[in-house]
Amino acid sequence: MTLRQFTASFLLAAAAFAADPGMVFIPGGEFLRGRSHKLPDDGLKWWPVLLMDDQPARRIRIDPFYLDTHEVTVGDYAEFVRAGKRRPPYNWAKGLPPQGGEKMPVTGVSWDDASAYCAWRGKRLPTEAEWERAARGVAEGARYPWGDREPSKTDARFNSVEGPVPVGQFAPNYFDLYDVAGNVWEWCADWYEKDFYTRSPPENPSGAATGMYRVLRGGSWADEPKYLTCAYRSWARSSERGPNIGFRCAASFAARGGWRK
Repeated sequence: MTLRQFTASFLLAAAAFAADPGMVFIPGGEFLRGRSHKLPDDGLKWWPVLLMDDQPARRIRIDPFYLDTHEVTVGDYAEFVRAGKRRPPYNWAKGLPPQGGEKMPVTGVSWDDASAYCAWRGKRLPTEAEWERAARGVAEGARYPWGDREPSKTDARFNSVEGPVPVGQFAPNYFDLYDVAGNVWEWCADWYEKDFYTRSPPENPSGAATGMYRVLRGGSWADEPKYLTCAYRSWARSSERGPNIGFRCAASFAARGGWRK
C-alpha cells in the first residue's frame, strides 16, 4: 500500500464515525469539474451557448463533506410532514403517502420543501460542485458515475414512462451512493447561471448569488442517457414540484466534528 492509499484509508476510517446513519464521507480535494468529453454538435456555429453551460472543464477544490447514500424517500419525508413542518407533496392522495411506497424517492417537492427538510434533519442541500464530486467518485473526466460506457437498464432508471423505482435498486458508485444517475433529478443548493463555469471561484464554489432557477442534477426516470452524465446541468424554478424531481441531503464535515483548517 502506498502512502497516499494509506492516508486516504485512514481519513475515510477516521471520518466514518462522525457520519449520520445513511450518509457517506466524501473526501475533499481537487477534481475536474465540468464536461471534458466532446458532443457531436460541439463544432456547429449555431450551437447555443446555453447548451455549453457545463464548460469549461476546470480543476476546482472542495472541502470534505457527507452525503446521503440514497435519495430522500417517501417514508423519510412522511415523518417530516407528520411533524407538521411542511405540506405533503401534491401527488399524495388525500395528503397521505402512497401505501407500500415508503422506499420510493419522494417527488413533488419544491426547492424550498427540500431545503426545509434538510434543515429539519440538521443537514443541507449539496452544492452543485459537491454533487458532481460525489457522483464522479474517482472517475475523473468520465461521462457517467461508472465510466464512459453508455448506460443500460441494469445501471439506472431512465427512458421509462412508468416512474421511478425504490431507491438502491442499482449498484452504487465508488462512494457507495445510489441512484446518482437516473431515478429522479436532485435539487442542489445553487442558483443556476448558464455561464457560471467561466468565472467560478476555484475553491468551494456555491453558484451564482441570485437567479431565476435552481440547479438540478443527475437525470431522471423519464430522461435519455445524455441527461444522466456527471457533468450535465439542468434547472427549474424553486417552486417547481415535478413528478421526476427529488433530492438528497448533505452535511459539512466540520459541522459533524471533523477537522478544521
